[in-house]
Amino acid sequence: MQQRSSSHWLRYLLRSIALGLVVAAVVIWVQPYISAWQASRAAPDQPVSFAKAVNRAAPAVVNIYSLSEVRGSYYNRRPNTVLRLGSGIIMDNVGHVLTAAHVVANVSSIQVALQDGRQTSAQVIGSDPITDLAVLRIELDNLPVIPQDQQLRSSVGDVVLAIGNPLNLGQTITQGIISATGGRMGVINSHADLLQMDAVINEGASGGALVNSEGYLVGINNAQFRGPAGQGVEGIYFAVPYALAYDIMTKLIEEGEVVRGYLGVNTGDRPQTQQQPGILVTGVDTNSPAERAGLRAEDYIIEIAGEPIASSQEGLALISNTAPGTELEVRFIRGNEELTTTVTISKLRY
Repeated sequence: MQQRSSSHWLRYLLRSIALGLVVAAVVIWVQPYISAWQASRAAPDQPVSFAKAVNRAAPAVVNIYSLSEVRGSYYNRRPNTVLRLGSGIIMDNVGHVLTAAHVVANVSSIQVALQDGRQTSAQVIGSDPITDLAVLRIELDNLPVIPQDQQLRSSVGDVVLAIGNPLNLGQTITQGIISATGGRMGVINSHADLLQMDAVINEGASGGALVNSEGYLVGINNAQFRGPAGQGVEGIYFAVPYALAYDIMTKLIEEGEVVRGYLGVNTGDRPQTQQQPGILVTGVDTNSPAERAGLRAEDYIIEIAGEPIASSQEGLALISNTAPGTELEVRFIRGNEELTTTVTISKLRY
């Protein structure tokens, strides 16, 4: 009887130990969740902050001061010196600075001021009026470089921060979202596809950085959209996308210029009589490749070099990326007749 009682007590003890181990394991497993829940209830919600992004990107955004001479008046023949403000972005540790071309166009001297207090003169390496981009070079050591990711692509709705020196107030950050990522060609005297956003860009902030919420460069700030009467339109600002800007910068550094193909046609909206995608020719430049190939107004281009053309943007991009001297076959509709001609692309002059 005593032996059976001892065996029963042993089984009870082992069951108790096993149950205790299970309970302990459960407590250990759920403890992090309990702690997180308690912490969330104990501490108030933290406000959204972009301080980390600003700390990463802002040191690489510089102030640019350019001096240009303006012809004097009838009563004062002496030229006047005008100070032009702008911003720029340090793109690498050897001193290449990317900015807007209109910031440094036709100037006599350029000074660059870093956020750490250093100042230096800058040399223009190259400029591209089509994308309104220019590359400068400064000679300084230990340069802060803007964070970059060549695989990064922006999407509508992304939060962005515009960093620059508006009105020479000092470095300023404005915040907004991207509302369009393409199809904004020609809206600010640029033929490049642009990012549209509502992060404010005032005079002096052109050429500054547009970064995402992690501080990575997504565009080069350009300008505010202006209406038919020249007035600024609030909430509509533009930037050159990073991928395009990087490509232009590389060509300017390596070759000093960006070579583009030229056809010489003006284009318009597709007429209602045409169901097929294509480009309506509204005019042809004198002595252009298009004129020499026999193209004329009212022709409707449907194919270039065997590629169907759905829009003016597609056609412009294809021609622009074609090396001068290249022969391209163009298929088009004139009246009710489908015709083909060969154009020899020339170099775009600007």
